[in-house]
Amino acid sequence: MAKIRIYELAKELGITSKELIVILEKEFDIKVKNHMSAIDEEDAELIEEIFQDKGNKTEKDKSEIVEHYENLENEKANKNMKKKKNKQIKSGKDKTEFEEKANSDKENGDIIEIEKTITVKELAEKINKPVSEVIKQLMLLGVMAAINQEIDFDIAEKVTNKFGIEVILKEENTGVIEEDIEIEYNEEDIVDENEEKRPPIVTVMGHVDHGKTSLLDVIKKTRITETEAGGITQHIGAYTVTVNDEKITFLDTPGHEAFTAMRARGAQITDIVILVVAADDGIMPQTIEAINHCKAANVPIIVAINKIDKVGANIDKVKQELTEYELIPEDWGGDTICVPVSAHTEEGVDNLLEMVVLSAEMMELKANPDRKAKGTVIEAKLDKGRGPVATILVQNGTLHVGDSIIVGTTYGRIRAMFNDKRQKIKSAGPSVPVEILGLSDVPSAGDRFHVVKDEKTARNTAEARLEKIRQEKFKKSHKVSLEDLYSQIQEGKIKELDVVVKADVQGSVEAVTQSLEKLSTDNVKVRVIHGGVGAITETDVILAAASNAIIIGFNVRPDSNAIGIAEKEEVDIKTYRVIYNALDDIKAAMLGLLDPDIKEVIQGRAEVRQVYKISNIGTIAGCYVIDGKITRNSNARVLRNGIVIFESTFASLKRFKDDVKEVASGYECGLSIEKFNDIKEGDIIEAYVLEEVKPQNI
Repeated sequence: MAKIRIYELAKELGITSKELIVILEKEFDIKVKNHMSAIDEEDAELIEEIFQDKGNKTEKDKSEIVEHYENLENEKANKNMKKKKNKQIKSGKDKTEFEEKANSDKENGDIIEIEKTITVKELAEKINKPVSEVIKQLMLLGVMAAINQEIDFDIAEKVTNKFGIEVILKEENTGVIEEDIEIEYNEEDIVDENEEKRPPIVTVMGHVDHGKTSLLDVIKKTRITETEAGGITQHIGAYTVTVNDEKITFLDTPGHEAFTAMRARGAQITDIVILVVAADDGIMPQTIEAINHCKAANVPIIVAINKIDKVGANIDKVKQELTEYELIPEDWGGDTICVPVSAHTEEGVDNLLEMVVLSAEMMELKANPDRKAKGTVIEAKLDKGRGPVATILVQNGTLHVGDSIIVGTTYGRIRAMFNDKRQKIKSAGPSVPVEILGLSDVPSAGDRFHVVKDEKTARNTAEARLEKIRQEKFKKSHKVSLEDLYSQIQEGKIKELDVVVKADVQGSVEAVTQSLEKLSTDNVKVRVIHGGVGAITETDVILAAASNAIIIGFNVRPDSNAIGIAEKEEVDIKTYRVIYNALDDIKAAMLGLLDPDIKEVIQGRAEVRQVYKISNIGTIAGCYVIDGKITRNSNARVLRNGIVIFESTFASLKRFKDDVKEVASGYECGLSIEKFNDIKEGDIIEAYVLEEVKPQNI
């Protein structure tokens, strides 16, 4: 029996999909999941007849439905506002009581204000006690401090409590902190009764040659000629198109690296992801990465099956492969929308855009254009003539020329604003991408921006944030690592241990993934968020940084870019040759038994430029040291395409005819590996040593 989709029937009846779903449940007792669900054609014809016969009643029903939704929204808004009000009243009451108590104690001389750190001598003077008595109390607490040594607030508080004196932390830059708190509070998802519908923000992702750029070009070409709402991506990196009088904002960042880099900075700007998969190629490594990135970000996916016009295209094969990654097509009983398209013939592009609009309709994307603007930086650069230039996306409120804004640790007053067609505009509402001038410095992609009351407030807040970042650089990182995993579990900071797995072959990836996930306990769940074949790359490190994950490498090594970013982002990378060692380390870390006695230190890397075979000696590799240094007594590791081929020691190390102990970066050398002659040009020789380190206190 033929079927008809809910959204198609709703279009014929002239109502929205949501209204039709409510009518089906209320009047006909037909329950459907969403706008992509299908009903029998006979039922659809019956519903159409009833609508024609009872036109007036239908209008009444529609008004009742609208009224019902408005009542629900009002109730939700009132409840939220009441909760917010109670919270404010409570916090205000608590603050008042605290201030009254503090003032009362001050009058009695029992409370003292001190800084975050204070010397022993200054503390003794403030509480009017002999220095010897203060030092004695510190010793009883297990703190050995001299008269001029600084102690922190927590220790000072314990000492003063022994003398029956209360201390409070002296507040600094109260105005700036309050402004920052207000900004952070505005980030919360509060139901706003003035919210209106906003366009969806869409990112296109997929494998490198599956037609992402071609598809974007078709969307731009076909839609920009029809309406003035479009734009030129070379100028701004984002543009808007119109479909059936509904606007869609596309971000011209089709790489998952940019997508994840933004999420790593706390920016969740994408509403929907279009995943492009070639019908003749199927799921490829970058497709899998894109799927994992979307799942980690919890963003809905619409699959565009591209190149359906090519010979060898197999749509069903693609759908079958999608099911392996928990993306079940809706026509197979799942929730994933799959649209066959051809960027070459432009077939199916209109249908794809319509699916985006319908998905956005079901998501009920809303924003309040009447509030102060906030949003995210898409990209930024320093222009010689115009100074710092930032492309930003307004996510809520309306941005005006002349507004003072704070962007991460940068601030400014908007001098000029351009839309995606490079036209000067005076204001921009929700989901509108614009290019702005007037910032004090170049912000980072993914930085949030907020409109504040004046430029002085923006400058003070930016300076306070910059100072906070400087202070945090001296503190220990809170990134998860095997060494401190147990302590973080005990403190309740870690509930799930996210892991990125890379190995030399797909079979090893699956084996390591399954074994790791079996280690899950009641306290912590081990979750593999991505698994792939090949060397550990920059992309893997960015994903791990965004998800606070660790990277497990099995028979593979990180490349130089990955090592640099891992050090910067403080991502923990562990490499193993034996799977049981990896499992034992993670299990031991979870149980608090990890004892990091041995640490591997990479001394240098050399590239094999030429190979010489000498009888009675073996294979000699003519190498160029690309970084670090190669030492004669260190261990050696041979890497081919990022995969570990052999591990041993150096049999010889020479500069010209002379034996040497070490060769520095930028110099050539000849070397041979103990018990290994299968050296080839292009191989990387890695020199490393194993050092003993003291275990950390847990």
